[in-house]
Amino acid sequence: MGDDARALAGAGAHVVVPARRPEVAQEALKDIENVETEALDLGDLTSVRTFAERFLASGRAIDMIINNAGIMAPPETRLGPGWESTFATNHLGHFALINRLWPAIAAGHGRVVSVSSAGHRRSPIRWDDLNFESGYDKWAAYGQAKTANVLFAVHLDTLAKDAGVRAFALHPGGIMTPLQRHMDPAEMVAIGWVDENGNPTIPNVKTPEEGAATQVWAATSPQLAGMGGVYCENCDIAERAVTTENFTGGVLDWATDPAQAARLWTLSADLTGVNAFA
Repeated sequence: MGDDARALAGAGAHVVVPARRPEVAQEALKDIENVETEALDLGDLTSVRTFAERFLASGRAIDMIINNAGIMAPPETRLGPGWESTFATNHLGHFALINRLWPAIAAGHGRVVSVSSAGHRRSPIRWDDLNFESGYDKWAAYGQAKTANVLFAVHLDTLAKDAGVRAFALHPGGIMTPLQRHMDPAEMVAIGWVDENGNPTIPNVKTPEEGAATQVWAATSPQLAGMGGVYCENCDIAERAVTTENFTGGVLDWATDPAQAARLWTLSADLTGVNAFA
């Protein structure tokens, strides 16, 4: 979030950065003006509610919100009533947050940006085994969560556009960040992400600043005026992908299907007990 915050604050925005460890975020952002940090753990719906209530009490509107927090390929972990942690953190936490903040978002008539990934190609929504009770696969779990991030934006846009709020999803690009914290060096070498010296070997790998560009573009660009519910990459609207084999670009139909997006919204509302549009 540091590069997003720097770009937006530099353009004159006042930026609120919720963080699971706010003291760490505060240290990382201390040289940026017009930025404040708040405590928020997306894996804990009580924390989500507390943050949202605190923010709404301030009476401020939200002009844009970027959902870019997440985890990738952790060891099998359960949250809440037994939810798989990647889906719970990357999707359900953001779902509850946006629904609880809806009064402020509606007041701002702005944009909601959902950071997904080309990793959505690793799995559709596993309707028959959402929480991997039949056996955990960390990459399928990540893929399902990233698919959910896109479907969330698709249906939120349908629900919110009459209020003047539009939603977008995106792939930021291949970036080496602490998101890889759950992977050991040998694994990253084996799958071709880095060489034996730890240097990135992913084609067209981006710097964190470059990786923040599409998020900021989706949140602010006049090129997207009057649009919503689309998946973006490289500061443009992505094309359709036709295969799960190629991770270089595009979006698969299973991540943008309106029927699946509506189904996921209903399921997420049931699981979290939150739905601003009920």
